[in-house]
Amino acid sequence: MSWLPLSFGAPMVLWGLLALPVIWWLLRFTPPKPQTEVFPPLKILARVLKREETPQQSPWWLTLLRLLMAALIVAALAEPVFNPRERLPAEGTALALVIDNDWASAADWGQRVATAERLITDASSNDVPVIIAFTAEKPNAEIGPFDAATALDRLRAAKPRPIPTDRPAVYARVAATLESLPGASVAVLADGLAAEGDEAAFNTLLSKNAARVVWAASDRPGLIGLTGADNQVDGFELTAIRAPGDPAPAQVTAGAFDDKGRRIADATLTFSPGESTATGTMAVPFELRNDFASITLDGQRQAGAVRVLDESSKRRRVGLLSQAEADQAQPLLSPLYYIRRALQPFADLAEPSSADLADAIPQLLDQKPAMIVMADVGTIPQQVRQRLVDWVDNGGTLVRFAGSRLVAAGNDDDLLPVRLRTGERSLGGALSWTTPQPVTDFPKTGPFADLAPPAEVTVTRQVLAEPTPDIVERSWATLADGTPLVTGMKKGKGTLVLFHVTPEATWSNLPISGSFVEMLRRIVQLSRNQGAAAANAEAAAASLAPYRMISADGTLVPPTPDARPLVPGAGPLPVTFENPPGLYGSDTGVIAHNLLNAESRLAPLVRPQITVPVTTVQYAFDESHNLKGPLVAAALLLMVLDTLAVFWMGGLLSRRPRRAGTAAATTAALLITLGALVGHTDIARADDAKPGDERAIEDISKTRIGYVQTGDRSVDSISQAGLEGLTRFLIEKTALEPGTPASVDISKDQLAFYPLIYWPIDPAAPMPSQAAIARVDAYMQQGGTVLFDTRDQFATGIGAEQASPATERLRDILGNLNVPALEPVPSDHVLTKSFYILPEFPGRFAGGPLWVAASLEASNTENRPVRTGDGVSPIMITANDFAGAWAVDENGDPLLPTVPSDPMQRIYALRAGVNIMMYMLTGNYKSDQVHVPVLLERLGQ
Repeated sequence: MSWLPLSFGAPMVLWGLLALPVIWWLLRFTPPKPQTEVFPPLKILARVLKREETPQQSPWWLTLLRLLMAALIVAALAEPVFNPRERLPAEGTALALVIDNDWASAADWGQRVATAERLITDASSNDVPVIIAFTAEKPNAEIGPFDAATALDRLRAAKPRPIPTDRPAVYARVAATLESLPGASVAVLADGLAAEGDEAAFNTLLSKNAARVVWAASDRPGLIGLTGADNQVDGFELTAIRAPGDPAPAQVTAGAFDDKGRRIADATLTFSPGESTATGTMAVPFELRNDFASITLDGQRQAGAVRVLDESSKRRRVGLLSQAEADQAQPLLSPLYYIRRALQPFADLAEPSSADLADAIPQLLDQKPAMIVMADVGTIPQQVRQRLVDWVDNGGTLVRFAGSRLVAAGNDDDLLPVRLRTGERSLGGALSWTTPQPVTDFPKTGPFADLAPPAEVTVTRQVLAEPTPDIVERSWATLADGTPLVTGMKKGKGTLVLFHVTPEATWSNLPISGSFVEMLRRIVQLSRNQGAAAANAEAAAASLAPYRMISADGTLVPPTPDARPLVPGAGPLPVTFENPPGLYGSDTGVIAHNLLNAESRLAPLVRPQITVPVTTVQYAFDESHNLKGPLVAAALLLMVLDTLAVFWMGGLLSRRPRRAGTAAATTAALLITLGALVGHTDIARADDAKPGDERAIEDISKTRIGYVQTGDRSVDSISQAGLEGLTRFLIEKTALEPGTPASVDISKDQLAFYPLIYWPIDPAAPMPSQAAIARVDAYMQQGGTVLFDTRDQFATGIGAEQASPATERLRDILGNLNVPALEPVPSDHVLTKSFYILPEFPGRFAGGPLWVAASLEASNTENRPVRTGDGVSPIMITANDFAGAWAVDENGDPLLPTVPSDPMQRIYALRAGVNIMMYMLTGNYKSDQVHVPVLLERLGQ
């Protein structure tokens, strides 16, 4: 039942508000002001006068306070909820929760968890098991079914992962689990992005055993990913993507950070209306771009908006040097033309202003290039040669191309990777028996190992290398006849590379092929760390340990325990649970492994065709608030105010303080106990207390049942356990809350404190003295009742000629008492209807009658349910062993079996005890009509 924004879990309870007028009518009256008495121990009971008192009228503010308290209690019991949420259909044989926890779910993961918690809570109220599976977890993770509490624990322990979803595999596992649970509810909590294999995955999940579907998918309007960050000539070119079809333009700011997390550059990317791709450029100096460690899109707290950079993203400065003069009319014949075209997209090119090598080489070295390319440069001037050699030894990469000048210059062991033969080799000429040679497979030990050999490239002329023992390992590319095309070697910290052909298409068509560009790119990459990490095939084939990972929210974190080493290979590597996005390697060199690449797209997820009922929900936090607790707290506060008001009206808050110490503590107890006994009389204890008064106070503070000590420990323990069991039953079934049963010594204890004394007859116990029997007789004459239990139902009865020993002992005791005439409890006796309607009174044994004082003057002239007459029987006799039936242990389990063994017999025995206690405390009130007019007058009728 709901009236927004308030609903009630039990609206029928609100009908209780109709009782407020009745409560107001009952609360018009308040008890009279308490009477103050100075308490001499126990004598006050004889001095209190019984007199009629008319209650004073309750003040209007106290009545209003109590009415408001009652209204708050009724409203709280109706379970009100402010801003109630819609109940989700989590029912059937099971609830299958399939949750996308990939990188796209990181931004609103809290809302997804809150939505899943509501589903699990509703499933718990329907008592159905829960299957919970996440699409971006490690393979073969346990999915259930679980109980609701375990499912909640697993949900709260889950977290978004910086990887794509694997819906086909996870959905197949859930569908296999649902085969044994047909008719289940399936809740799909998707990230809103389409993925490969979605159609088949949804068909597998929803086509068989789903009885109903809860569909929750984010529309992902603001999700933007970064797919490219290329270090170009003028700056870093960035590419971002979003889901297609968004008609609104959008702007996003990208920030570049160095390896210490400092922001050093910004760029703005703009999405045109309806466009899903945006580009932007970070136009910053070359040196600053090389400090970029990562690029992040502002406002996008997810792994797809972060791109880490490695050395391959750093732009290298390459110096170009040639001794040939450029011919503007024929640029294709220039030695540097094809080199410029090949290097310009990924390197910063520098050329000297002077053609003189003595000036040109220092000019290039002053610009601190990572690599220098020499196109057919012959002899190096002596004055700059050593500086060039030192540059190579310190980490520079020198690339040289063959030509007539290089052939004429001769060998140079410091600046060439191999020794050369004199002259050059001509292939396929008019005077040659050989044909142009193609390029064979690149050696596995060189940097071109993963490139395919260019089938269209042939070589007609080349410079040959001297055959040496290390020529094979220095050969990076070879021709079909085994002669080297490209050679290279490490020198110091640097690298020497020689192309055995010219850089223009005169000796070979290699410079005009695509392979030429890739070969130069690989050599440039070698220079990035002066030949570190991936510079050789051994490192390229090795696995790289996780170094820094990108978390689901886009921050760089240390490697997680689940991350495994990355094995580099050709082409982009997939992002998986074991290889999440981030940096792999070590402090000496890393490889970037990013989530999105240039081919990535953010396509919106389309809900499949579903034949079963579908409920669509939105991701949201639960904003409902249960008002039951605040209302109960308010009612308790009003109850405290009501209590203080009653104390104030009774004068307790204005009374002068009495003496401190023990007397003050005892007075507080007497105020409570005797106030209940003598009808709202406020009694203060005097200072003349005597020994034994504390026991008396304890005995009268609550109604207690006594049992006679027989001296036999087993009998007394059963009596105590039996009366404790009856006390528990009274507290559970009635408004009476008796105190702990008391052990009574009839020879010296005060018997007047107990409305009923249970006396188990033990023939082995000593015969009570005449003084003790006289005390019992006085107790019975003054209104007390003794319940004698011979516990010998299966022996001869009380009236038989040959009685049992217990019955004989009972006859001896009764012979000294003023016992009235006895009779079995008649069917219309008040005792049969005082609380329960009972035709008989069984105990541990059944069949024996319960003897009570005969109602000789009772009559039932008007066919009433019970006979009229005043007084309560001072004596009851049974042989059914009541205490044995009532006796329980500390856990509430019965101690003794019933005879015959019948569980209902024990229940009837406890009910008999309840009827006896109600009879002892109220008498035959059900047949008393004499005081009805007075009672109605007091009630205001």
